[in-house]
Amino acid sequence: MNNDTSGCGCRSIGHLVDGIQRFRAQYFGADPSFMRNLVEAGQSPASLVISCSDSRVDPALLTGAAPGELFVVRNVANLVPPYAQGTGLHGTGAAIEYAVRDLKVDHIIVLGHAHCGGIKAMMNAAGGEWPERDFIGDWVAMALGAAEQYVQDESAEGGRSRVPLERLKSSPFLVERAAIRRSLDNLMTYPWLRERVEAGTLQVHGWWFDLDTGDLWKTEGGERTLLPVI
Repeated sequence: MNNDTSGCGCRSIGHLVDGIQRFRAQYFGADPSFMRNLVEAGQSPASLVISCSDSRVDPALLTGAAPGELFVVRNVANLVPPYAQGTGLHGTGAAIEYAVRDLKVDHIIVLGHAHCGGIKAMMNAAGGEWPERDFIGDWVAMALGAAEQYVQDESAEGGRSRVPLERLKSSPFLVERAAIRRSLDNLMTYPWLRERVEAGTLQVHGWWFDLDTGDLWKTEGGERTLLPVI
């Protein structure tokens, strides 16, 4: 293993280089035709995964997917902004467009997870503790509407009302799953994506992975409610 850190006091990344060497031995040495086919024929993944940037939730590792199976975009809190044209920098929207219009994926999976730092930052900001960062606050603020729309107190006097913020902070999984549902709604604001969903050539899914137990929650049959996989 290469443990060289060039005297910077940083943690070594030599094991990552070793990992690439193992990848090369598997996909270029043992079966050289595998990667050659992906290069010559191009990629044709069946699924787009919109996942959190969290280092503990890697879509390929979680699913056991091989190279070429998943087209992945990762961002803080696995959020999907609503469709908007303009001169802004639309990184997530660009990935969605390429996957849907060019790669012709059959499935889009919004993959969230427990203990999401982005959702925690959003709830802190909602309570007045805005993060002292340049970009994170404005980005995660997209998830606030999800909590307001989907996390309701059914037992409240007079009917449905918003769940108090302090209760949400003690049960962040409610907001994590609500944010997935909001992202599914936002996906449907992309006109060319909606056309394919309505034509039956594309399906959207919400998944939530529990880091405590390894359990997966997901939507079924076009619904927005996430339920545990039995």
